[in-house]
Amino acid sequence: MKTLKLIALGIVLFVTGSIHAQVSVSVNIGSPPLWGPAGYAEVDYYYLPDVQSYYDIRASQFIYFGNGRWIRSRYLPRQYRNYDLYSGYKVVLTDYRGNSPYIHYKNHKTKYYKGYKGKPQRTIGNKHDNRNNSNNKKGNENKGKGNKKH
Repeated sequence: MKTLKLIALGIVLFVTGSIHAQVSVSVNIGSPPLWGPAGYAEVDYYYLPDVQSYYDIRASQFIYFGNGRWIRSRYLPRQYRNYDLYSGYKVVLTDYRGNSPYIHYKNHKTKYYKGYKGKPQRTIGNKHDNRNNSNNKKGNENKGKGNKKH
């Protein structure tokens, strides 16, 4: 009888731990990256003027133009592998809804030129906190393995 109680208690603890883990994972999906600007919880995209790319917060992917089409990837293109996402300026696209922010690319590129600095920003996380750093530390190991879509 004692063995049955211990087994039942073990099963309850295992199921409880599994449920908690599933909730934790769900909460983190679509969260802004630590290098993102603080104070913008309801935003889907950033435009990164220095690298002329977008960042899709929900999909955790960069969107950039290459080889004649728009590419979605977890990492920036190779030529920007050393770009510091924490110190680079992020334009928060508060007025766009949809899946293709690049339809306004010509306007964004002109208005937010390379080197553009708007009002001062502070990031969500610390530059030295690598828990969710989508910069290219992993990208250097996985060059060319991005998910390409048109």
